[in-house]
Amino acid sequence: MQIIPVIDLKDGLVVHATGGNRSQYQPVHLASRLTRQSDIEAVLRAYRDLFPFNTFYIADLDAITGSGSHQALLNRVLNDYPDLEFWIDDGRQLTDTLTYRGHYKTVIGSEVQTQVLTALPDQAILSLDFKNACFMGHSSWLENVEAWPERIIVMTLDLVGSNLGPDYRRLENLLKRFPGKRFSAAGGVRSDADLLSLRELGVDSVLVASALHRACLSAKLF
Repeated sequence: MQIIPVIDLKDGLVVHATGGNRSQYQPVHLASRLTRQSDIEAVLRAYRDLFPFNTFYIADLDAITGSGSHQALLNRVLNDYPDLEFWIDDGRQLTDTLTYRGHYKTVIGSEVQTQVLTALPDQAILSLDFKNACFMGHSSWLENVEAWPERIIVMTLDLVGSNLGPDYRRLENLLKRFPGKRFSAAGGVRSDADLLSLRELGVDSVLVASALHRACLSAKLF
């Protein structure tokens, strides 16, 4: 099972995501034991000092909320780290064609989608987004399972940064229904025990931020 560190960008800084209440997110160094800075380069260094991670998930929260974009910053990071892979969620609609220069995969999140799901671009990653037990986005994105790609993130926004544990029930249900898919868990990881439980369920990868910044996880499990 792969561990993928998360970087949430807001107003040019990496922020500490908690509960999906994005207007309240604060610079990550205020809640971190890994770094005293919140610029993306410092956070990347801190993650890589902890373990030689080679894949990172980046959420451009300004783009997702329609208040801006970190495109120039992301292009610089991709240029500076050509050997790393980045999963980039920038709030794009299915028809958007924005591209970056570097090694990345596009994450298409359901929460912002207003159109019916037909098919996703090659190599795209689908993020099925949930909050307070509700699916976020056009209902077809949850129903048209024949259009799902191989890799799917199960993002439970109200559990992000909550220290309440992952969305085990939803993950177990999806894993049983779609054994041919590669599911990534996002939200709620708090301990080594959670990582072990997710591995036993058959989760392919886990997106983690808070537990890494709190130094709650053992590198032996990465």
